[in-house]
Amino acid sequence: MPVHLYWGDDEAARTRAVEALIAQVIDPAWASINLSRLDGNDPAQAAQALAEARTPPLGGGDRVVLLQRSPFCSACPAELAAQLEAALELIPANGHLLLVSPGKPDARLRTTKALKAVANERSFPLPAVWDGAGQLELVKGTAAALGLKLTAGAAEALAEAVGSDSARLASELEKLGLYKGDQPIDADAVAALVGAHATTSLQVGDALLAGRLGDAIALLDALVEANEPALRIVAALCSQIRGWLWVSLLERSGEQDVAVIAKAAGIGNPKRIYVMRKQIRGRPPERFLTLLSQLLEVEAALKRGSEPRDAFLDGFLAGAGPDG
Repeated sequence: MPVHLYWGDDEAARTRAVEALIAQVIDPAWASINLSRLDGNDPAQAAQALAEARTPPLGGGDRVVLLQRSPFCSACPAELAAQLEAALELIPANGHLLLVSPGKPDARLRTTKALKAVANERSFPLPAVWDGAGQLELVKGTAAALGLKLTAGAAEALAEAVGSDSARLASELEKLGLYKGDQPIDADAVAALVGAHATTSLQVGDALLAGRLGDAIALLDALVEANEPALRIVAALCSQIRGWLWVSLLERSGEQDVAVIAKAAGIGNPKRIYVMRKQIRGRPPERFLTLLSQLLEVEAALKRGSEPRDAFLDGFLAGAGPDG
């Protein structure tokens, strides 16, 4: 099939799939002629991709036109959309138009509908940081893509250690593969080579909710040491705590339908509400309002130029009471 649509925020997996397709269909001797890498952020390059995709390959192998950050399934200008629709039927059988985007295609768009009718579509979504089952599937799928065998214990240990960090997961698996050779990777190898468990903003939120301020600060230090942007940490914590606040307020009002609660709280998976209910049981909405107020102080300090550790420490200590 000459048109390929790859999307999703798992950049590492997307990149592996792109390079695998290129290696499969491109003759290395003719790669300089038959492989084009273009950037869809530039409308001129997007139009160039459509023009090159209609050109048959030279020499051996197929032609691949790779368009990163494809605009065709998001905000696509009308003129470019018309060029796409005209080009789709003119791509030769030995040509490949490979459209790549981190975002999910907008199914309402005419261009998306036209592409889905003819394209080989593959999605590469990262599991949410709270989605343990999704992280386990990410580990298994990445290992399979790399041709590695894992024991069940090793898969669980890697999911717990790496979380949703797909790039690190691939790197750790390659290292483990070299270490174990032809033998399956086991939990002992993961413990020996991978090291400490992944730290996430969710773990920070859980510690704050439980009133374990010392643990929360230690986890924040680990995130900052791992080069996680401080404002991104604040944004993730705000989202987590606002979700708790919504669930708490709606339950207090008598609402029991998890689908209604999830929609109001902006949570995509209603099943997560059951977990959140257990987390916040016995805690009043005022607790979450206090945490949000502290995060506003942290954000203000960061934007004034404070060091991340000082901003977090001062923000949470300033509002810490007997509950936290």
